[in-house]
Amino acid sequence: MKATEIRELSTKEIEEKIQVEQENLNKMKLNHVITPLENPNQIKEAKKTIARLNTILRERELTK
Repeated sequence: MKATEIRELSTKEIEEKIQVEQENLNKMKLNHVITPLENPNQIKEAKKTIARLNTILRERELTK
């Protein structure tokens, strides 16, 4: 998910997306420990997406 797509979302949608992505990341980490993922870069991308979401959410907090 790109920053431009995230900026189009409302604050509430961003917060919900963060929760969903964190749950997804935790599941991927657990699955990776049990049986390695075909593409371990998915974990890296999920972390980056969460960071982008948190960054834009923080930007909105600071501008208010």
